Amino acid sequence: MAAKRTGLARARRAAGHTQERLAQLLGIDTSTVARWESGQSEPSPHRRPKLARLLRVTERELEGLLGNRERSTAPVPGAGGAQNGMLVPVVVEGRTVLLSLDEQAVATHAIDLHAVAAERDNAVVTAAQWGDMSPLDRRSLLKHGLAIAALPALGLEELQQVAAARADARRYFDRSVLDYFKRQLAACKADDGARGPRRTLPIVLGLLAAIEEHAGEVKPQLRRELLAAGAEGAEFAAWLYRDVRDFGRSLYWYDRATEWAQEAGDGPMQGYVLLKKAQLAFDEREPVRMLTLAQAAQQASWSLPKRVQAEAVQQEARAEVMVGATADAVRPQLDRARELLDEASADDSTLGAHYSPRLLTMQTAICFTEAGAPRQAVDLYEKTLREDTFSKRDYGFFLSFMAGSLALAGEPDQAARTGLESFSRARATNSDRTKQQLVTVLGYLRPWQHRPAVRELHQAVAA
Repeated sequence: MAAKRTGLARARRAAGHTQERLAQLLGIDTSTVARWESGQSEPSPHRRPKLARLLRVTERELEGLLGNRERSTAPVPGAGGAQNGMLVPVVVEGRTVLLSLDEQAVATHAIDLHAVAAERDNAVVTAAQWGDMSPLDRRSLLKHGLAIAALPALGLEELQQVAAARADARRYFDRSVLDYFKRQLAACKADDGARGPRRTLPIVLGLLAAIEEHAGEVKPQLRRELLAAGAEGAEFAAWLYRDVRDFGRSLYWYDRATEWAQEAGDGPMQGYVLLKKAQLAFDEREPVRMLTLAQAAQQASWSLPKRVQAEAVQQEARAEVMVGATADAVRPQLDRARELLDEASADDSTLGAHYSPRLLTMQTAICFTEAGAPRQAVDLYEKTLREDTFSKRDYGFFLSFMAGSLALAGEPDQAARTGLESFSRARATNSDRTKQQLVTVLGYLRPWQHRPAVRELHQAVAA
């Protein structure tokens, strides 16, 4: 007799789906979902990536939910059992254990212990700190689908912020909900470059959970406007997950942004998300996918603002050099991107409002490096990259690419010094994306690995 997959059902409920809703999103019968959860059958391989995104888990975690990969769910000695509660990863005297929460705190929510166990290495909340959180905050987090497994590496303060954001959103909902959400998202975006993703994500996730919860309680017109704001917030959440290199959750939120934008009738946002997915493909070094996504983003039907069109053209050029084009071959596209940006002066759209000539220059430098012209890239960085014109996070990020260009141009000492400057900003803003780029830089510097400056960079990045 097949064993029931209770973990799969719990993950579905934690993601806010009924069997009927999940089946609809996957384009299958409800009975198929029921068979998966009862253990009578398994999802076909081609459905698993989308199923994982809908359940807000990685594909590896999904395999664990299906029972295809062994996972330890036994409590760590001294951590307590799970018979009367749930296990949550905490750090006790420097060691991660699974601690059982009281039954009252989780009475209204079920969470998959497989998924919790998979996240335990990311725990940063001590047992004492978790006890300091109010029962109301704990129940708020667990009741409304913000499972611990969906919030990697968040500490006590961040978890409390999620609960507070949800509570504030509910309080403001009957007054000026759209203004509230827009103000909060704008504030998060303004602070992101200095605060970093791990401090910004909790607030954004709290807002998105409130939007998802309340969008069904309003009239159709307000729902569309609310979902349009939600699409903007979901795109921002996807960007934050990109910065911590959690590509699975990033793609999940890009898909949510698309779904909400479709329902809201927001064509430009749909095209914008295609552009952002192209950028995610660059992070994952998938140039062909990057190319087709950048081209899809330029379809006239999206009615994209000129700034977004400019970025999409630049993104297409970068993808083309990654698949073999020369810098000279894509120079007309880069010139066209700058023309579009110049034409955008009277464009009052907020979508892509961050895109500036300085940012285009940075991306052009990255494109030249990809095309095998690192010296041209270094010249652009030296002329344009200034700390007072970028956020701390973005300045550190572009410094990491400048370091790579210097290394490829045969200047190892300057590359290492630039890399160290980049690393200090990446550490201050918790930008895993920048840190990963510095790992790539160290690869470029391998022929000079014994030089003092290069050794210093290696020690900093490896620490």
